[in-house]
Amino acid sequence: MRVALAQTDCVLGEVDENLAVARDQIGEAAAQGADLVVFPELSLHGYHLGGLHRDTSLDAKDPRLLELSTLGPDAMVGIHEHTSLRAYNTSAYYASGQLLHAHRKLYLPNYLAWEERKHVSPGQHLRAYDLPGGHGRAATLVCNDAWQPVLPWLAVQDGAEVIIVPTNSAASLDPEAMDTGLYWDTLLSYTARMLQCWVVFVNRVGNENGASFWGGSRVVDPRGSVVAQAPKWEPALVTVDIDVHESRRHRRAVPLVAEARLGLVDREVRRLIDEGGDS
Repeated sequence: MRVALAQTDCVLGEVDENLAVARDQIGEAAAQGADLVVFPELSLHGYHLGGLHRDTSLDAKDPRLLELSTLGPDAMVGIHEHTSLRAYNTSAYYASGQLLHAHRKLYLPNYLAWEERKHVSPGQHLRAYDLPGGHGRAATLVCNDAWQPVLPWLAVQDGAEVIIVPTNSAASLDPEAMDTGLYWDTLLSYTARMLQCWVVFVNRVGNENGASFWGGSRVVDPRGSVVAQAPKWEPALVTVDIDVHESRRHRRAVPLVAEARLGLVDREVRRLIDEGGDS
């Protein structure tokens, strides 16, 4: 499977302009034989939704979005999704002019400059999904979702061999307190190695509302090794071939994730909920 990492900048609130960039990137990826193009979190809207004075949210089945996957490869784009009642931070996977899967971000940062809870609701489901063309099974985790250790584990227990992580990660305002780049380096390698899966991480670049997004998109193999990486701070399109079923071979050779003990997990989670935990 050939995956293209579309490390793009975007213009806050300018959906049509960002769509034009997406089409160009998909066209370039198609010329390189890509099967899938992955864009960053909120790639069609920008991150700081509170800075907008109009609603730019989209229905996940907007014809302009469906059209993206008729240009050659499948496409995963980040949207501010609206429904009849709520809005979500969604990464949607399109294939052959259809919506294949939509992941609504589950864990929303709501501290310092990050105020997602003011503008979107948290998703309520995590599901793995079959990739077209017999390319195995994948799951999507949007940015902060990947920082919650239980979610990648659950995705793998649902059969995911590839975890796709669209992201808007900015350089830390206080690198001594948290070097976000270093955190991601450690997290991505650990997730891939311990869960024996591929990790496709696509971060944006550019400056927006005082935040500087650093890029550094990459693909990590089931051994935890980076097999392709985009530069930092500048737009890039990086294409890489991955053997999705390498994950399966690793899990058979060393079955780290095979014995899930789901009944045990269920009992202990229910106990914690009964003791006052978050339900």
